[in-house]
Amino acid sequence: MILYPAIDLKDGNAVRLVHGDMDQETVFNENPAAQAMEFVKAGCEWLHLVDLNGAFAGEPVNAAPVEDILKQCKVPAQLGGGIRDMATIERWLDKGLQRVILGTIAVENPDLVREAARAFPGHVAVGIDARNGRVATKGWAEETDVMVTDLAKSFEDAGVAAIIYTDIMRDGAMKGPNVEATADLARAVSIPVIASGGVSSLADLIALRDCGASLNGAISGRALYDGALDLKEALGALKT
Repeated sequence: MILYPAIDLKDGNAVRLVHGDMDQETVFNENPAAQAMEFVKAGCEWLHLVDLNGAFAGEPVNAAPVEDILKQCKVPAQLGGGIRDMATIERWLDKGLQRVILGTIAVENPDLVREAARAFPGHVAVGIDARNGRVATKGWAEETDVMVTDLAKSFEDAGVAAIIYTDIMRDGAMKGPNVEATADLARAVSIPVIASGGVSSLADLIALRDCGASLNGAISGRALYDGALDLKEALGALKT
């Protein structure tokens, strides 16, 4: 199981939010590329990037820090937030991004996700962000009537590389991941599932690893910045 250190970008800084609330931010590093390099030096195999402003704006906003990270860090990175058309997808992949994450557009225009997955096999993931089992879009600001499992199953034949499942009420709250819901989703689909939201300790990672469903990975942000989770220790534990 891969551990993806998270770098959430807001106004050019690396931040963490609580429950996705843009008014509840903590700035952890004003130099996101330097933060990314710290994770790389600790041994991470992937980076998880989110353009928070872009998720609300519907287009990339924090392109400059993302480009800096891609230039300086030689590990693959995935990015979500404001990626809602083929031109933006192609532009990011051309700049060296390994994987784009499509969230809002997966609900509003699923055909675009399928088109992108066919055009760029292995480079397109679906981000499913949920509150009480229902999918939220536009930076988590809008809740839909779409159920998580239904949306995930609709992409079974699309060729997407992964599903990144975030429990919004756990995100940034340091209360542990929703292991049961994540495991249920992973069992319901054949697409690799990456857990996100609430991973705050080594015990949380082990619980996800041993949940009885085959998870591709887990994303952690605040716990790494706060020191509640030691990246080197966690990476070592997941390899044993």
